Amino acid sequence: MKRLDALDAARFLAFCGMVLVNFRIAAEVAPGTDWASVLIGSLEGRAAALFVVLAGVGIGLSRISAGLLLRRAAFLFVIGLINMTVFDADILHFYALYFVVGVVFLTASRRGLWLGALAIIVLSVTANLILNYDQGWDWDALAYTDLWTLPGFLRNALFNGWHPVFPWAAFLLIGMAIGRSGLHTLCVQHRLIMWGFGAAVLAQFPQMMASDPELVAYLGTESIPPGPFYIMAGAGTASVVIGLLLKFWPTIERIRMAPFLTAPGRQSLTLYVAHILIGMGLLEELGLLDGSLNAPQIAMYALSFCVACSLCALLWFRKFKRGPLEAIMRRVTEGVKA
Repeated sequence: MKRLDALDAARFLAFCGMVLVNFRIAAEVAPGTDWASVLIGSLEGRAAALFVVLAGVGIGLSRISAGLLLRRAAFLFVIGLINMTVFDADILHFYALYFVVGVVFLTASRRGLWLGALAIIVLSVTANLILNYDQGWDWDALAYTDLWTLPGFLRNALFNGWHPVFPWAAFLLIGMAIGRSGLHTLCVQHRLIMWGFGAAVLAQFPQMMASDPELVAYLGTESIPPGPFYIMAGAGTASVVIGLLLKFWPTIERIRMAPFLTAPGRQSLTLYVAHILIGMGLLEELGLLDGSLNAPQIAMYALSFCVACSLCALLWFRKFKRGPLEAIMRRVTEGVKA
């Protein structure tokens, strides 16, 4: 099924975008106007959104049971908590919470999924009107001060963390709806490209009509704070990427680039953890997590790391069917030997 190969490739591209963004955050690289700053800035919030939408697409395409999805959520939650001790901006434990939301909508129609995504966005907007979004944040240090307390952890996970359930779970439901849309047809692929592009462009306008700085921020398309038009822009961008890869996948196969994209895409869980433990770990060992690098330097390091990940994934698949963490998750959650 070629569409699945294209989705694996999209997953790797999402991973590469997250590596660029996360390495910049970890290395405390100040934004600038050079090519690398522009590239990384354009990926902030978009790469992670694509990652979550693709998770939803995978659920939408599958016939996964609620029990198995919950077991995978539990596995990812534990891995994510361990990961958070090294990197606060971990997405895996959020992923687990999105899966819990996804369980509620497993049997929903496409219309029900879109309505569910809208309801999550409305709840998020309401919460932002009532609650203090800044609570818990030290914006100067970009750190969450009470993350490891129960109130702080819940607030971070549900409301104002890096990828809070409200509204980020909307990306998962949108992905589930896309996954049930006949992705193998050119008609659907063209719709994803056109409607996605339109949504991403239209999402830019509301912030232009506001004058209050706080309102401009919330009506904008930045991921912090994640306002409704950020969700619109992120989902639109993800749709364009998915649609383009599905449409042009035969061409990508003809030029023999497919294995370099699909192999790492199928090991995205392993590689995500590796980019923190190995990629950031190497920067720490070299003493480069102090803001001494500039944007082009961290971008080249991140891109080199992604190339190395692609090559390692190809070599791994010559002997094994799944990535290391993917195999462990399958064994733990399904009792199936990898």
